[in-house]
Amino acid sequence: MSLKVIKPGIYSLLQDGGRYGQHSMGLTTGGPLDRNAFRWANLLCENPQDSASIEVTVGGLVLESTVTTTLAVTGADIPLSINKQPAALWQSHSVNPGDLIELGFARSGNRAYLAIGGGFQAEAIFNSVATVPREGLGGLNADGAALKSGELLPCKPTENASLWQLPENLRADYRENSALLRMVLGYQQECFNETQKQLFFNTQYSVTKNSDRMGFRLQGAEIIPTIEGILSEGICLGAIQFPPDGQPIVLLNDRQTMGGYPKIGSVLSVDIGKLAQLSAGGTVRFEAISIDQAQSLLAENEKQFVSNQLLKLCL
Repeated sequence: MSLKVIKPGIYSLLQDGGRYGQHSMGLTTGGPLDRNAFRWANLLCENPQDSASIEVTVGGLVLESTVTTTLAVTGADIPLSINKQPAALWQSHSVNPGDLIELGFARSGNRAYLAIGGGFQAEAIFNSVATVPREGLGGLNADGAALKSGELLPCKPTENASLWQLPENLRADYRENSALLRMVLGYQQECFNETQKQLFFNTQYSVTKNSDRMGFRLQGAEIIPTIEGILSEGICLGAIQFPPDGQPIVLLNDRQTMGGYPKIGSVLSVDIGKLAQLSAGGTVRFEAISIDQAQSLLAENEKQFVSNQLLKLCL
């Protein structure tokens, strides 16, 4: 009972909701970069929202099913076909033994999420199967490796499952390759004078080709803190740090757990997916918001998943 990897694509990783509570051991969180798209893929397959799915970067993944189940692909605009027939994104589909599932290459966005009914079954390491290549943890073989041709992804049969579709107004649109990232200033904002802050918030930064799951490196106006470094401390998701070259780095899921560069603040968690879907050359601007605004936006984002506004398909 599995999906066989015929072609692994550019960079395909098994991810669940993430590896939490292990920072004291130096282990980072991992998990999906675009958490909203990941959660919708699982809900479309009637799974718990943090079930193990595949994060497909750019595309090129080809699978063959040996099981009767449901499948959904969300996130980046990647052509999906089942047995050479085009299949819609943001909705679930039935697949049967012998079916060929093919993902082309992204037309917009950078990362797609492929979920299967019941989730993929793999051994949890420190309570998670999230793949973190830098740490050599998680994934299909618990070694932090990306998927390879010939591997079998175990899953359970889910016969006679209902099929669902996400309404278009709830689907993310990645066509512009730009993002406005809302952020909360941190206590280290005092290390940046008012001129440097204004320069930062009025600069359009470009995503560089050196960006990855650990962090997105941006290029634009050089921001110089009033101090050269700080004592190493814990780093949260979305932290915006400034190394000596003055170019911001937004730290993501595979970030180091501690660091000593000054940080002006942190990107709102619900905006991380917008950043992760940008390609090299994409543009970013930052907007400061209050903690109260951040909490309201987070609650608003969660509301759509609690209400679960999926549409049942009548086939």
